[in-house]
Amino acid sequence: MADKTGIQTEIEFLAALERREVVSQPALAKRLSISVGMVNALLKRAARKGLVKAKAAPYKRWAYYLTPEGFQEKSRLVAEYLDASLTFFRKARQEYRQLFVEGQEKGLRRFVLVGRGEVAEIALLTALEADAELVGILDRKANTERLYGLPVLRSLDEAGAWDALVITDSRQPQETFDALRGRVPERQVLAPPFLCIVREPLDFAPPAVETAGGRR
Repeated sequence: MADKTGIQTEIEFLAALERREVVSQPALAKRLSISVGMVNALLKRAARKGLVKAKAAPYKRWAYYLTPEGFQEKSRLVAEYLDASLTFFRKARQEYRQLFVEGQEKGLRRFVLVGRGEVAEIALLTALEADAELVGILDRKANTERLYGLPVLRSLDEAGAWDALVITDSRQPQETFDALRGRVPERQVLAPPFLCIVREPLDFAPPAVETAGGRR
């Protein structure tokens, strides 16, 4: 959920047209943070489905607007997205809570989150519920000193004492996991099942990362 999904793009696209503004495809693409080609494809598909109509406007521009079917489709997509989002949130929250609780039962007390985004926020929430101590969030590219109320770490050397790393990188979780376990004991690298990380023996040298050190 850290990245924009297809359903999110469709909702934002239909919502933009719902305003009945006169816009160019490049302007619509900029507003939605997608390519002009994607806007064109969305317009053609929506028109084929009878969701959108276009009207000529001054200066060789077009006014796009939703049909009644378009309004209904937008409402359906919003409901579908909210249902999927709540399902994901509950699953992620449950799995991170179990991760922190089981970690503490094994004597792990101080945790470092690895990766920012919505998943990291969920992990932070469940850590508070589980009374787990968060040392900071490892993110070399962050341009701030704190995220979600936690200190930002550019390397594990800045973390001081820690017991386990918790993967909260939803964009490249497998790559992040492989890089970390090549430098710290694998038992100290924790990840929830929904990230679908494969724990297979390494048969290659892990890629260089900015993490090093930590409590062994």
